[in-house]
Amino acid sequence: MDRLPGLSVRLKLTLSYAAVIMLAGGGLLAVVWVFLLRYVPTRFAPRSMNGPDRSDLLAAFAPKAFLMLMLLLVAGLVGGWLLAGSMLAPLTRITNAARLATSGSLSHRIQLEGRQDEFRELADAFDTMLARIEAHDAEQQRFAANASHELRTPLAITQTLLDVARKDPSRDPAELVDRLDYVNTRAIDLTEALLLLSRANQRTFSRGDVDLSLVAEEAAETLLPLAEQRGLTIETSGDLAPTVGSHALLLQMTTNLVHNAIVHNLPADGSVWITTTVHPKTVVLTVENTGEQLSAAVVSTLIEPFQRGTGRVRTDHAGVGLGLAIVNSITQAHDGILLLAPRPAGGLRVTVQLPAVRRPTRS
Repeated sequence: MDRLPGLSVRLKLTLSYAAVIMLAGGGLLAVVWVFLLRYVPTRFAPRSMNGPDRSDLLAAFAPKAFLMLMLLLVAGLVGGWLLAGSMLAPLTRITNAARLATSGSLSHRIQLEGRQDEFRELADAFDTMLARIEAHDAEQQRFAANASHELRTPLAITQTLLDVARKDPSRDPAELVDRLDYVNTRAIDLTEALLLLSRANQRTFSRGDVDLSLVAEEAAETLLPLAEQRGLTIETSGDLAPTVGSHALLLQMTTNLVHNAIVHNLPADGSVWITTTVHPKTVVLTVENTGEQLSAAVVSTLIEPFQRGTGRVRTDHAGVGLGLAIVNSITQAHDGILLLAPRPAGGLRVTVQLPAVRRPTRS
């Protein structure tokens, strides 16, 4: 944005300091002059003991006062310039850091020394902002690379299938169509998951009252056939859990959690537990499942996009690797907290904490 040139802040502060000193000095000299006038007679009064009158005092006082004001002006300008430079030095460092960040260098930090003051708070806040932007930028780069890889895979498979069919005209076209249909479905699922993730991150959705317990029951009923097919049981329990948000997104969040709990479970005779609890300020959705032993290190990576636990890649209904990433984005978009922890007996415990609806108290 183009702006007209103006005075620097340092020069403005210098002139302000000098003006304050001049006013203070002028006021002090005025007080001295008024004080002296009380003891000096006017020219037309009878002279006493041949003492000086006011005109003599003015002739003696005025040059000295003017010289003193000039010295105060010089001292105010020089001292103000030096003092303003010292005071604005941290702001210069912050400005330089901002320019480096604008050019793409996000690793630079101000790290302002000294005791806590307004400039130190500003510098620390700026360093924190840079750290978050750098982390977010790195996360976006990893996400873009992973998304490109995941999107390229079905396209490469499709191209391979078409090349094979072109070189072998006698190949059964029905088999080719089935495989192409499967690959295309996976690509569509991935694209829709990416769009849903982007929508949750942008928080472009309408909000309303949502009962998390009803959402949990709806997700469980929807995925019950899949659980029965795999020989699993689903248990849903808990209290009414009112919150505010998007019913569609919260249902998608819960469905992803229950789907993961079903797919990444024991081969048979496994269980999934879905519970909702209410606290004074939060409502909590907990989804637990049986399954393989998971380490804390593996669990900490599961919410990253396209990350899957050990041995969780080649399974039916495996998804596209964005299930928990979408859950995390939806949770954050609703000002909530997502917690993952391995169960001691095997499997995973996922906890979603969302703000509770504050009901008006009856008087």
